Amino acid sequence: MAVDREQVLKEAAALLTRKATASMDEIARAAGISRATLHRHFAGRDALVRALEELGIRQFERAMDAARLDEGDPEEALRRLLAEAEPVFKFLAFLYTENQLFEGEQVNEGWARLDRRIHALFRRGQEEGVFRIDLSHVWLTEALYGLIGAGAWAVLEGRLARRELTHSIAELLLGGIRRSMEK
Repeated sequence: MAVDREQVLKEAAALLTRKATASMDEIARAAGISRATLHRHFAGRDALVRALEELGIRQFERAMDAARLDEGDPEEALRRLLAEAEPVFKFLAFLYTENQLFEGEQVNEGWARLDRRIHALFRRGQEEGVFRIDLSHVWLTEALYGLIGAGAWAVLEGRLARRELTHSIAELLLGGIRRSMEK
């Protein structure tokens, strides 16, 4: 019987977003395969995480495409992005945390592609006078990732209701980056 690699990755992602320290044995069980089969597809945890990273990047890119980041008001584009990406927040939180383990290595081009698209949204908001200009688009991108991660873990641990997640991230981030017209 052929192993559906994509399904194995989805099962691994589902487990690892609940239990980031899951062993390869636990991941194999969750995917319904033997550890040997898992190792034939992924040489070790690092290889599995790299494959999960590629899956997460593809999912976030699809959310960005659906959110139409280049269209309309930058605030609304950010809200659309959060709404479209919300189903993968837990997965992104895991990847963002796990990615820190590879610090010092070359940044995955997929992450750089995602960053460029989010940077462009924040720059557009700044150029249109919607977002503050004293905060760099790079910092705003990191703040967005940080809020997604914190929110996803808060939901996972029962400290925040899932239905409040997207609204909470949007309001906190936008409340801090909106350009005030008052002087």
